[in-house]
Amino acid sequence: MGTRKILTDKDPALHKVCRPVEKFDGKLHRLLDDMAETLAQANGVGLAAPQVGILRRVVIVDTGEEILELVNPTLLETSGEQCGAEGCLSVPGKYGLVKRPNYAKVRAQDREGNWFEAEGEELIARCFCHELDHLDGIVYTEVMERFLTDEELEADGE
Repeated sequence: MGTRKILTDKDPALHKVCRPVEKFDGKLHRLLDDMAETLAQANGVGLAAPQVGILRRVVIVDTGEEILELVNPTLLETSGEQCGAEGCLSVPGKYGLVKRPNYAKVRAQDREGNWFEAEGEELIARCFCHELDHLDGIVYTEVMERFLTDEELEADGE
């Protein structure tokens, strides 16, 4: 396993649509392992493959209880609404005000190619939507209402 460099929002790779994963092999397993290590070292909640320069439909999400590996994920269902601070490892030190669903359900494959569904509310729903956006070349700064000020972040406890 190894830590990979996280690209910043100026990198063109972050603005490209990713291709589906077709081979569920050692290369994919290494990518998932490296992404988990990179996420842990960066103290993040989610990471998409394009953030480490790989244009494949791969996302990991730290739910606090487990690391979910989502290969070829699709959003199945959303409901409710939340509006709050959102950050990104590819936009270090900045947070924006973003509207997201309060509930989200995704369908994805695991590292072996088996299909499964996962769902979450609040932060996990926000993370699912944020990371899946990355797979379509969308960075949160393109969907946010505005950047939050340092005063707003301090008041919010960020």
